[in-house]
Order: sequence, then structure tokens, then C-alpha cells
Amino acid sequence: MEVEAQQRDVNNVMCQLVDPEGTTLGPPMYLPQDVGPQQLQQMVNKLLSNEDKLPYTFYISDQELVVPLESYLQKNKVSVEKVLSIVYQPQAIFRIRPVNRCSATIAGHSEAVLSVAFSPDGKQLASGSGDTTVRLWDLSTQTPMFTCKGHKNWVLSIAWSPDGKHLVSGSKAGEIQCWDPLTGQPSGNPLVGHKKWITGISWEPVHLSSPCRRFVSSSKDGDARIWDVTLRRCVICLSGHTLAVTCVKWGGDGVIYTGSQDCTIKVWETSQGKLIRELKGHGHWVNSLALSTEYVLRTGAFDHTGKQYSSAEEMKQVALERYKKMKGNAPERLVSGSDDFTMFLWEPSVSKHPKTRMTGHQQLVNHVYFSPDGQWVASASFDKSVKLWNGITGKFVAAFRGHVGPVYQISWSADSRLLLSGSKDSTLKIWDIRTKKLKQDLPGHADEVFAVDWSPDGEKVASGGKDKVLKLWMG
Repeated sequence: MEVEAQQRDVNNVMCQLVDPEGTTLGPPMYLPQDVGPQQLQQMVNKLLSNEDKLPYTFYISDQELVVPLESYLQKNKVSVEKVLSIVYQPQAIFRIRPVNRCSATIAGHSEAVLSVAFSPDGKQLASGSGDTTVRLWDLSTQTPMFTCKGHKNWVLSIAWSPDGKHLVSGSKAGEIQCWDPLTGQPSGNPLVGHKKWITGISWEPVHLSSPCRRFVSSSKDGDARIWDVTLRRCVICLSGHTLAVTCVKWGGDGVIYTGSQDCTIKVWETSQGKLIRELKGHGHWVNSLALSTEYVLRTGAFDHTGKQYSSAEEMKQVALERYKKMKGNAPERLVSGSDDFTMFLWEPSVSKHPKTRMTGHQQLVNHVYFSPDGQWVASASFDKSVKLWNGITGKFVAAFRGHVGPVYQISWSADSRLLLSGSKDSTLKIWDIRTKKLKQDLPGHADEVFAVDWSPDGEKVASGGKDKVLKLWMG
């Protein structure tokens, strides 16, 4: 009997499968040491009774398991006395091809391109520029479709409604204009109310209200305003910040988050505009906010399959299912990036205290962004690096170095496997999340790259910057 027991200990290791949130899957079990990712994948699919076999990756203490357990245990000198916790992470079933060439360079703007954004279904592209215009581009012919005129100053911010029916832009003069993407015509007069320039725009999620009517804008004047495109006016003013509001996000639970130069993040309810919560911790300006559900909020009912919808009700239903599936049982998470070189991970619906402080950048954090599956957070900094963090724990995972100038903006591929960055050094770079290495260097711009976006259908990347041209990149 003793011999048998010894035998068992040598070849087997006691393992516990857990999901990224820490929920265990089944009881701990003895696994043979020659088990690798493939066998673990079969096991997880079986334990979860998945009819369609889904792809998973496995992590042991934040390191991806790519070899049999035995090799991992030997290399990392892990004791087999304790229960080994193996985290399983679902992967997107579809794969996005890496973008590797510039397919079009489109001139048209007469000043720097300050923002680029694909429509939720990935079929259209909009850009905002210092030449006071918004342009809509036809992606099939790669030519300008409409030049939207009406702003009196630089167009700093653009945002598509998640049902794809509206495009809104905000300018340095503080006015906001709504456009019809099918005609390029303004829908009504400019929306006025802000006294200084617009710093951000975010739409109410389509799973909460369909067709889309309300969006929120943030401004250097210290206020955020909720607008109704049907009524064509401001319906609620969110006042309370003592300095400029730098960024705004409309969350999936229906609350609005505003980040400000007063170092705080405020959480507002949206029926009367009451302040619910204040998130304090940063020692300097808050520059950027990211939500774990951002990708499904942005794309609403649209996904990589390209399905179109006939009714607003159907859209709302599908968007709600996508949101619930993405969020699971966990609270919506928020990450804030600041001029104090740090980031905080929050669960605002649970606590006003941060879950963790994320340090490591040597300069201000300019842009933060969750991966579409919510498993990762990426941050772009003026220290020329992009950093990758665990989206659930906030733990540091990797630093991507290669840019020789500040990194202005980042964007994710729809399958969460690739990350794109645009920099002052005039290049775009694509990083591979699995290998943590540079996948593709994309030179071609003649000057600083201010804006990048990866289309939700994964097919294209758009970039714009100081050289006044819009570039489209393909796989």
C-alpha cells in the first residue's frame, strides 16, 4: 500500500482549476505530470459541459502554461506538496489576422488628424481634424465619402452611437454637432452649453436604451453634460468637479464616470444627475478612464460575423445578451490613468476604494484600455512604453518597449490577442499578447501619430496624425 501511495505522489500533482475571477471549477484533483494545455482544454470543456469545444489558455501564477506540467514544475522549482492553482481563460473562437501593410494613404484633411473611429459594425470610418471638419470614409473604395462642415474650431473628439445611427463630434470651441452618417449632413443645429473645449464623448449603451438617444460630453469647463439627440438639447448638467473634466465613460450599469484635473473620479446616476460616489487616490490629473466592458458597449449588437438588425428592439436584446455574457457575475471594472505616473483599478459598484494601485510607468499615463474580453489592461505612457496588466487583479504582466517617443493611443484587436500603439515617433506597432513581443512595425507616417483605431470586425486599422493623412492598414 505504501509503495502505491509513493508511486502516486511521484507522478501526479494535486491541481485546482479556477476561472480568472478565482471561482473554482470542480474539486481539486490529481493530474499526471505529463498533462499539458491540450488535455487541460478537454477537461475544462467537459467540466463546463460545453457542447461546442471552446479554446482556453492556462496560467500558473500569471505565467502561461505552454508545456506539460512536469517541465513547468521543474523549470520553476515548484513544490508539488501544495495544491497547484491553474487559471483557465477563455479565448475568442475567431482569430484576427495581424495587420502588416498600409493599404491606403488618404489625403483630404488640411490640418492634423486628431481622432479616428470605426463605426460599431466596422463598415464606416470617421476622422476629426484641426481643419474643423469631420470626414466619413468609404472603406470598400478607400475614398472620402462626406466632409462634414459646421464646426468653428478644431474637432477634438468623435463618437459613434453603438447602434451606428449617429456620429457626434466635439470641438475646441465647446460646441457639439450630431451628424447623419448616411448623408454626412448635420442633424439639427450645433448643441451649445459648454463654455470651453470638449475633452470626451460617450454614448448610453444600446442594451439600456434603443434606439440610441443620449450621450454625455466632458469639457475643460469642469462640467459634463447629458444630451438627447431627439430633443436636441442638454437634459442634465453634471457639475461638481472643481477643474477640467478630462474624460468620460457611460458604464454598462447605467452610471457615468468622469475623470478630472481635480484628481478625482466621480460616479453619477443618469435619471437626475445625482453624484453617487467619489473615487479618490490619484495625486495628479486623471487623464484616461477604461471600462472592462468597453468593447461590448461600443459595438452593442454588432460582432465579427457582420450580422445586421431590422429593429431597435432586436438590437437591444442582442446587445444585452452580449453584455451579460461578457460581464459574467463580476462587477464592472474601471481603470484610471494619471499624470502621477500611476493607475488604479476600481470596482465602483462595490467600493469607493481602489482594488489595487498599478505602478511602473516613469512618466504620465496618457491612455488606458481594456482588452475586448476584459482579461487585460494596456497603458500608454509618455515614457515611450506600453505596459500590459492583468485586467482582473491589476498585476503587472509585461512592458512593451520599442517606441522612441511618447505613446499617444492604443487599440485592441477584437480577439484580444494583439495590441496596437501609435506614437510621437511616427510609427504604429503591433504587439503579440501571448509572446509579449513586437509582432509588426508599421512605419509610413511622416510625423507624429495622434490617433489609432482597430475596426471591430478585425479587418482594418486606421491611423491619423500630424502629417494630415489618414492611413488604412490591412492583414
